[in-house]
Amino acid sequence: MSLRLSVLDQSPVPEGSTPGDALRNTIDLARRCEAMGYHRYWVAEHHGMTGLAGSSPEVLIGSIAGATRRLRVGSGGVMLTHYAPLKVAESFCVLASLHPGRIDLGVGRAPGSDHLTAAALARGGARTA
Repeated sequence: MSLRLSVLDQSPVPEGSTPGDALRNTIDLARRCEAMGYHRYWVAEHHGMTGLAGSSPEVLIGSIAGATRRLRVGSGGVMLTHYAPLKVAESFCVLASLHPGRIDLGVGRAPGSDHLTAAALARGGARTA
């Protein structure tokens, strides 16, 4: 039995770098992890934090899966309090269709942000007519 290794990457933005640099670093690290035989690469969801660039895990997962061939890629996790669960499920079904057997959906209920950012995200929620 072999040990399966995974990485959880929050896409940190080092001082003097940009969020774009951080996201490119995340994709590069995922490629390196795949080359070293890692099993899975998790990305996190955080909002309104200047030191972390990963605010859209489903977009980042698609980019990582497209840049790798075997590595499983997942969200650790999507904060369901901000989204319609059906939309999240559909987005991950599309990812799974494009990258069969490689996409993992992890969900959470923490805000993933400060209270003001969480309130701003909630404004996009379901509305009644």
